[in-house]
Amino acid sequence: MDRCHYLLKEDFKDFPIGEFPYDRDHSAMGEYHYVIEEGYRGAWIDPVCNYTYNGSGPSWIITESMGKHYMEQMRIEKNRPHTIFPTLQAGDIHWKNYTMEAVVRRLSTKGTCGIAFSMANSLNTLAFLLEGAYAKLVYRHKEEVTILAETPYPHNSDTYYTMKVVCEGELVCCYIDDREVLLYISALVARGGKVGITADCPSQFTDIAVSVDGDTLKEIEEAMKEASKKKASKLIFNYPAMKLYKKIDLQDFGTSRQIRFGHLTGTKDWHIVLAQAQKRVHRDAYAHISCITAIDLEGNILWQRGEPSANSSVLGKISADLPIQVYDIDGDGIDEVIVAINFELFILDGRTGEIKKSCKTPLSDEDDRSLIGVPYGIYAFDRINPDCIRIANFSGNDRPSDILIKDRYCRVYALNSELELLWRYQGYKNTGHYPLALDINGDGRDELLCGYTLLDSYGRELWTYPIASDHTDEIVAGKFMAGSDKGYFACVSGTEGFFIGDFQGNIIKRDYIGHGQRISIGNYSPERDGFDIIVSNYWGHQGILYYYDCFGNPTWELETGLNGNILAPVNWLGDGRDFILLNADPKKGGLINGDGVQVVAFPEDGHPTLCCEAIDLCGDQRDELVVWDYKSLWIYTQEDKEISSDYYPVKHPIYNASNYRGEYSFPDQSYITFNEEIH
Repeated sequence: MDRCHYLLKEDFKDFPIGEFPYDRDHSAMGEYHYVIEEGYRGAWIDPVCNYTYNGSGPSWIITESMGKHYMEQMRIEKNRPHTIFPTLQAGDIHWKNYTMEAVVRRLSTKGTCGIAFSMANSLNTLAFLLEGAYAKLVYRHKEEVTILAETPYPHNSDTYYTMKVVCEGELVCCYIDDREVLLYISALVARGGKVGITADCPSQFTDIAVSVDGDTLKEIEEAMKEASKKKASKLIFNYPAMKLYKKIDLQDFGTSRQIRFGHLTGTKDWHIVLAQAQKRVHRDAYAHISCITAIDLEGNILWQRGEPSANSSVLGKISADLPIQVYDIDGDGIDEVIVAINFELFILDGRTGEIKKSCKTPLSDEDDRSLIGVPYGIYAFDRINPDCIRIANFSGNDRPSDILIKDRYCRVYALNSELELLWRYQGYKNTGHYPLALDINGDGRDELLCGYTLLDSYGRELWTYPIASDHTDEIVAGKFMAGSDKGYFACVSGTEGFFIGDFQGNIIKRDYIGHGQRISIGNYSPERDGFDIIVSNYWGHQGILYYYDCFGNPTWELETGLNGNILAPVNWLGDGRDFILLNADPKKGGLINGDGVQVVAFPEDGHPTLCCEAIDLCGDQRDELVVWDYKSLWIYTQEDKEISSDYYPVKHPIYNASNYRGEYSFPDQSYITFNEEIH
């Protein structure tokens, strides 16, 4: 059969000797910031970020020997703390019925090495591998690796092997040096997909080729054209496009995703509060707010506390939450700014920034050996350096007026609006990033899901989910299952993946997806009953979106190739259908629908792309999109502003802003109003 049509030919000669682009300062920034690695990539994408923090170097380097260039995989970490398959991928999901081959040398035989094909994404792929003394065909999906076929094949670290797969329909033939070693039939082969090189130990690759016959080439081109047409179809442009509404110069007070919105003067006018912070002791473990700036939507400074830094890309670059919220804590109709600075908790007048109330943060008087997640095993300060703030109602008042603060991973403290300590809690499990307060039993007082453990309004343990490791990144609670008036928690918990649990401590559904990072529930597919759930992963394989129905059953998965997918629900149309905000990248970001299709794109107008947020700033019920970096902030609205909306969904309260808030959008308050027994 004629296979002289190449979809890909790669000898890496176009690559300069050095490192394949990677995030040199790799951190949690990519969880909710769009971080772009600089450098030449050619046809290749690295979908697997470095697991360790900065200093560990790249996974892939380009080397030369005897005039040939090689792409080398150099990472040897395995299962830290979950399965990672370093991979470079290329091509398109519409590729099919191809022959792929690559020259491979194992610089170490202590792991696995080979070629990947029929790739839906980097955690959903077939791979032809050399491992141990075997040649193997495996299927990798999420945390599971299934051996489909294997045969003994002794090999060494001194020889270059040509590995090849020939895919025809459901049949794949696997060759090494033109010797057929494995055959397998599966629908996974027939689906086609991208190609890749993969290894979890030092390995070299070169002379990669993907070829098809003429008829298949035409089919692939037609499929890609059709997909492109659908992307540019009237389906997209029937929706209102983005229109620039405001553009604000952040001067020297810019920050990353550490801004808060509120009404600081007691009117309907919106204000933005931006916080800069310094890092203390160890990375982001003890961030210290150094400057707060309050501005209006024209960029005028209302007030400022602390000293802003022209080096905002440093003082703004914090990958954790900061302890700051904007909320009318005293009920006078004017928002206050509640903030922890230099081991004091302040309630600031929203109009002037002047101190209305303050107190010292609690003393860290527990035995350091009992603390969870403390760098070097010693709490660095005598007083608590708060990690975040949540407004709650533990006191049973008519409105939330209590303040929850916590350290990084171990202790939480509840205070009332007079800044008097109500209770403190220290458990044997990680608190997670942002505990969720809600009234489960309908007694007018909030319970608190603190990591995996539910506390009552007095800080006493009620139950804990049967999970012992890692921590909960985000939580959503609601009546999201069709046909049920019962509430559930939906959580992403790092290496523990995604799970749904009831209010009595039982896990209902579980999916191990690698490192579960973000979660969002909304009316993304109105044609289906209940509300749909979308989650993303990070750390290792990043940028894969997993979509579930209201019962937690998998529906689809999509690899965006981007980090910083915030998954915020967006009321763009005002008709009850929610879209999902990924990030501000104009090509692959923007708003997607419940089928994973981009339906509203950001314009290619030079806007900042580091951070984004969805919030109704125009007062017409529909959301605006706010994008910013350290230097400027832009706001987009819909181009059809003459159309008003009566639909105003209930979302996560803006006064409880957090980088780790679980996102949700429900039609009204009844979906988050509960009256259930707690066992």
